[in-house]
Amino acid sequence: MVECARLESEYTARYREFESLTLRLRYVYSLQCKDGYYIGCTDDLKSRLDRHQKGYVSATVKRLPVKLNFYFAIEDKYKAFQFEKYLKSGSGRAFIKKHLI
Repeated sequence: MVECARLESEYTARYREFESLTLRLRYVYSLQCKDGYYIGCTDDLKSRLDRHQKGYVSATVKRLPVKLNFYFAIEDKYKAFQFEKYLKSGSGRAFIKKHLI
């Protein structure tokens, strides 16, 4: 009985650790628009994509329709923002064309 309680406690701790990890993810994503690509960063990809598609995002409202091209899940929000900035640079765009499109 003691072993069962210990295993249950260990399982609960691991589940909470996993749950907290998934809640902290940031997504760097690319949308294919009618006139090119849009690079963005968010912590809720599904909601953000929905807002883009409904025209609620000023940066893409005139570029509809949009389609998710790719995304990266990154735990550290600062690294996610740095990666987004890199993808928007000249060498980042070259990386996208060579490896992702």
